[in-house]
Amino acid sequence: MIPENKVLLKVKNLKKYFPITSGIVFQNPVGFVKAVDDISFEVFKGETLGLIGESGCGKSTTGRTILQLYRPTSGEVIFEGTNLAELKEDAIRKIRRRAQMIFQDPYSSLNPRTTVYDIISEPLKIHNIATGKECLERVKDLLDKVGLNSKFADRYPHEFSGGQRQRIAIARALALNPEFIVCDEPISALDVSIQAQIINLLEQLQDELGLTYVFIAHDMSMVRHISSRVAVMYLGKIVELTDRDQLYKNPSHPYTKALLSAVPIHDPIVEEKRSRIILEGDVPSPANPPKGCNFNTRCPVAEKQCFEEEPIFREVSTGSWCACHLVS
Repeated sequence: MIPENKVLLKVKNLKKYFPITSGIVFQNPVGFVKAVDDISFEVFKGETLGLIGESGCGKSTTGRTILQLYRPTSGEVIFEGTNLAELKEDAIRKIRRRAQMIFQDPYSSLNPRTTVYDIISEPLKIHNIATGKECLERVKDLLDKVGLNSKFADRYPHEFSGGQRQRIAIARALALNPEFIVCDEPISALDVSIQAQIINLLEQLQDELGLTYVFIAHDMSMVRHISSRVAVMYLGKIVELTDRDQLYKNPSHPYTKALLSAVPIHDPIVEEKRSRIILEGDVPSPANPPKGCNFNTRCPVAEKQCFEEEPIFREVSTGSWCACHLVS
């Protein structure tokens, strides 16, 4: 375990509910979509915490709520001793110099009407860090750092491929020398041949700059490659959090086991012998989650207790956390 004083980010009982309203004029609330529902975890300085789960489970909302792009409904987001959830907008803007985000789609996250120079230099100008020649030199240095020719600074996003656009987005995230970056599925919109290049670039930058990542993804193999620890989300909750190797070799939660059983194995002999866990039914609505364990409607081993009591997210062994009644 990494010592307590190395904790960079601590999330405590974080909730993000989106209201469901009715009526055209008064917009009366009639319920809530529980996108993130009472989750807690820590991120250690210099590590990569992988965050995986099905579409709609709350991964991206978690990342955006951590950075206060969405204000939390309740809970704490403690970044180096400061609870971001209590800060006002001016104070949050200062924190964003140290905590940035790389978005999923490089085609929509870059303004098509501005040049690469304008895109990367915008945070430098907003935070009054550099102007003029100094700003231009910083942009060229960032382009070199992400593997792009500095002469590209005068071009527009439509002149680049998807992988190149994501490199521009990474350069923009690095402009303010952050310590912490949320990577919100940064490779899912890219060709498979380009994904490994972006992953290698992120790892290289982490080594050079001492960055800390929360890496959100669907691809289990990529998460295994880049992460040091992995958190598994289902319907707004973290159901398992443990060391990467422990998770892939000996998963505890039934949902994690089902996810891993769907990952192809290159060895055909091993692939033929193992059995798939097929989950029946659909994911329940986050506006109306089931009573008890959120996973009980699809869990192949659910018992009576699972339908009556919500499991506690607890440490089941050193450094391994799980929310399941059946895991001792």
